[in-house]
Amino acid sequence: MKVHFIKKLCLTASLCGICFSSMAWWGVNGHRVTGEIADYYLTKKTRKAIKEILGNESVAMSSNWADFIKSDSTYDYLYSWHYVNSKGGMSHDEFTSKLLADTGTNLYTKTNFIISELKNNKQLARETKVLYLRLLIHFIGDLHQPLHAGGRPEDRGGNGIRVLWFNETTNLHSVWDDKLLEFQKLSYTEYARSINHVTKEQLSEWQKTPMTEWFYESYQVSQGLYADIKQPDQKLGYDYNFKYVETLNKQLLKGGIRLAALLNELFG
Repeated sequence: MKVHFIKKLCLTASLCGICFSSMAWWGVNGHRVTGEIADYYLTKKTRKAIKEILGNESVAMSSNWADFIKSDSTYDYLYSWHYVNSKGGMSHDEFTSKLLADTGTNLYTKTNFIISELKNNKQLARETKVLYLRLLIHFIGDLHQPLHAGGRPEDRGGNGIRVLWFNETTNLHSVWDDKLLEFQKLSYTEYARSINHVTKEQLSEWQKTPMTEWFYESYQVSQGLYADIKQPDQKLGYDYNFKYVETLNKQLLKGGIRLAALLNELFG
């Protein structure tokens, strides 16, 4: 039954002209880890407000909706909302200036748009609140995936850089979407518990940092990821996991803590 369902899902994705791996930005588990961590830091008032909008759908479970609906062409307009592409080698000031000046449709501009809409949520129809809240939860996860906030346009955020994950042919973006995360062999609840350890100083610093800095941090990480790929079909394995698992965990943890702070600001 389960195998039949998976085959049917893959067939549906194929018929829709969608590569399933490209749907899994931060991976299903990655987004859920971020959502689960965020839930831990929500105030009672915020949790109540979210329940009034999402019902019994938890923050963790709502976090993947924005990827799942890519199978519905009605939502094709959301595709470019998931990322910001940038050229390499920019300084902090250059990157931030470009981000602030950008008026296009991308992860930064649309995340800010959704935040501004939710600040006036009493004037929104319930179905619009549901849409925007699901998207916001997802997008805060996306922007902490380094290749969503610092990917290069010429290789589509690492999608065009072919590598081997152990002996499996894939691309750099997919490694950071799900290969590295799934290699840890943890459920999203186990993963969230295992990395949700933060000092009061870190908690305060990460929550107070402006969103432009969230993007720049991901951009900085992405530059190192690009620099590490020296040749086509470069093999990544145990040594790559050892080098980057702490970076992966820190990005997931930051994403959850910052998402909680943002939701508390909007609804708390």
